Amino acid sequence: MALLAKGRGIVCPLGHNVRGIYGTCRTGNRDLVGYGTNGCANYKDDAHFPFPAVRFKENTRDICALREKEKGDWKQLCCEEKKALYRASFCQTFSEFQHPTGQWKFILGCVFITTSFTFWCAMFAHYYVNEPLPVTLSKEYQKAQLRRMLEIRTNPIDGLSSKWDYDNDRWKY
Repeated sequence: MALLAKGRGIVCPLGHNVRGIYGTCRTGNRDLVGYGTNGCANYKDDAHFPFPAVRFKENTRDICALREKEKGDWKQLCCEEKKALYRASFCQTFSEFQHPTGQWKFILGCVFITTSFTFWCAMFAHYYVNEPLPVTLSKEYQKAQLRRMLEIRTNPIDGLSSKWDYDNDRWKY
């Protein structure tokens, strides 16, 4: 077995004290087989860290018998025994945990619902909350204001009036 009971804590073959971190409350009767993510004794199916620190299933009589059998010639093992050994160490295969889950549909639906809600809130605010626009923002008023600025010759040196041809009543090119 990979774990040896020794004194106060559980010590793995490399001599690291596991109980100081988690104890058996998190690992149970599972073998400690590696360093793990950031040195923690935990299990996670992840492509970036393909070898978890502990085995997936706890040790039972059947699994211990298979582990003893695997120490010999692997040609003696049948396909089901190899699969049972794999499932004792890992929860899922790479193709299983990297398979698309369809979660993007839920996320896209939430985005559309949020966008629609925001749109209807803006429409409500536009029609029922905000006051109407001032008359000074209408096109007619802006044209009249421009005509008035040209008539009083506002900023004639380098401004608006300098670009107006007063003889032909049109813009200079």
